[in-house]
Amino acid sequence: MATRRTTSNKRERERSKQAKATAKRERRQDKSPDDEGGEVVEFDENAATTEELIERIAAMHEQYDDGQITFEAFDEEKSELMALLTARLSE
Repeated sequence: MATRRTTSNKRERERSKQAKATAKRERRQDKSPDDEGGEVVEFDENAATTEELIERIAAMHEQYDDGQITFEAFDEEKSELMALLTARLSE
């Protein structure tokens, strides 16, 4: 009997989680003393309301437009937030 293989969606989710963790680790390591002056608010995606998710996406657009985040980071986080938002709206 052959073993069951993981689905491509599961592998993609795992890669996404690993990439997100790596990016988060790099952001923490790259933080310089100059960056500590800015206001950083931890965003809890699981406890956020639909309105908060929309506000977070709008804030990310502003950060990207201002050059504060890269396109890769913007695109990754936006797609995760959009997936959460879609799941919430379908409930």
